[in-house]
Amino acid sequence: MKFAVIVFPGSNCDIDCFKAVEDTIGQQVEYVWHTATDLSAYDAILVPGGFSYGDYLRCGAIARFAPVMNEVVKAAEAGKFILGICNGFQILTEAGLLPGALRRNNGMKFICQQTQLEVVNNATAFTSQYSAGEIIDIPIAHGEGNYYCDDETLAQLKANNQIVFRYAGNTNPNGSIDNIAGISNERGNVVGMMPHPERAVDQLLGSEDGKRMFTSILNAWREQNGAAVNS
Repeated sequence: MKFAVIVFPGSNCDIDCFKAVEDTIGQQVEYVWHTATDLSAYDAILVPGGFSYGDYLRCGAIARFAPVMNEVVKAAEAGKFILGICNGFQILTEAGLLPGALRRNNGMKFICQQTQLEVVNNATAFTSQYSAGEIIDIPIAHGEGNYYCDDETLAQLKANNQIVFRYAGNTNPNGSIDNIAGISNERGNVVGMMPHPERAVDQLLGSEDGKRMFTSILNAWREQNGAAVNS
């Protein structure tokens, strides 16, 4: 399996994503610059966190127009696995690959801390190694992580089982509607989330609960391609 880690000017979690793939599942992974015009060689695409283009105008609003995003859209339409983390989530909403938008945190401050998430949907390619309702420990680091959508969109997300993660219990750190921390598209091959699973792949980092996101993606790809699946 081959992963692409998209790099925009201002990305700062690209190395974390690269190392998570390399160290956690030992698959091929390459950095891909924002000017790239062909992603056909890759099976999965990671859109990392950071401050793409300095977060000028609005988080993800400029990155959405980078040449590589045309290829990310094509990859999503082809059914490839797309994971947007933090700023990557913001970019995916700006690109129309995921519904809704990310706004300033309710407290108007940047938040960096460990956060407990509830796995709402474990039937995606990104979450199959978790149990439904499982509580996992994944860090956050954002100033604009307040997920918002209108009532009609929220009803659709619920009806289509597109809510992948919620902040558990009373831990909602940013004011996100319905405690939403991560969602998918209707097809389930595109996921965006504000917490950082790539920063939780080893107990030395404080948690290894993010590791199973990467093993889930690998297993889903192997199942699609008829390869043996490791537990």
